[in-house]
Amino acid sequence: MNQSSIKKNVTATIDAQNFAHEPVVVRTVGRKATITKEELFQAALNLIGPQKSISSLSLREVAREAGIAPNSFYRHFKDIDELAIELIDRSGNVLRQILLEARLKASKQNSIIRSSVEVFIEQLDADEGNLSLLLREAYTGSTSYKLAVERQLNYFQQELKDDLILLERLNNSKLCHPDLVAKAITQLVFNMGAKLIDIPINERKEVAEQTMIMIRMILEGARHLDEAKIN
Repeated sequence: MNQSSIKKNVTATIDAQNFAHEPVVVRTVGRKATITKEELFQAALNLIGPQKSISSLSLREVAREAGIAPNSFYRHFKDIDELAIELIDRSGNVLRQILLEARLKASKQNSIIRSSVEVFIEQLDADEGNLSLLLREAYTGSTSYKLAVERQLNYFQQELKDDLILLERLNNSKLCHPDLVAKAITQLVFNMGAKLIDIPINERKEVAEQTMIMIRMILEGARHLDEAKIN
C-alpha cells in the first residue's frame, strides 16, 4: 500500500470516529414545531368537505393534515369535540360579519334582502366552508354540535331583529313581533341553504328568487298583522 492510500485510510478512520461521537439529530419530515388554533381549524375544514361531519374525524387525521404530531393537538384542544364547537362558533362569527357588511352596503329594504340572500349563496361556494359547516352540523351533527349551531342562529336572529326594527323606523312603519319575524326569516334562509347544497349551481337562482319573495311576504304580513286578532 502506498503512502497516499495509507493517509486516506487514516483520515477516513478519524472522520468515522468523530462522526460516531457527534449527537444524532432526528427530524420528522413535514411536521411543524408549533401550531396555531387557526391552522387546526383550517385543517379540519380541509378534511370535512361538503358532506362529512366533524364527528367522523379522528384527532390523528387533523394532526396529520395540520402537519403536527398528535400530542401537539392537545396544546389547544382536549379533544375533537372541543375543536368542533369552537370551529362552529368561529364560523358563525365569520358569517355574521359578512352578512353585516352586506346589509350596511344596501340602502333600501329590497336590496338588503337581495344582497343578504346573494351573499349567503356565495358562501356556499366559498373555499372557507363556514356556511356548509353550520348547515351540515345543524342537521347531522351530534347533540352538542346542534346546540352550538342553534346558539349561532340565535345570534343571527337577534342581529336581524335589531336591523329590522331600525329599518322599519326609518320607513315610518312597524312590524308585529319583530323577534318572530327575524326567527322566521333566519330559519327560512338556513333551510334554503341546506337545500341548495345538493342543487347544481345553475339551478340555485330560482330557489334564491323564491326565498326572496317569501321573505317579502313575511315582512308584508308582519306589517299588516292585527295583533289583537292573533290571540
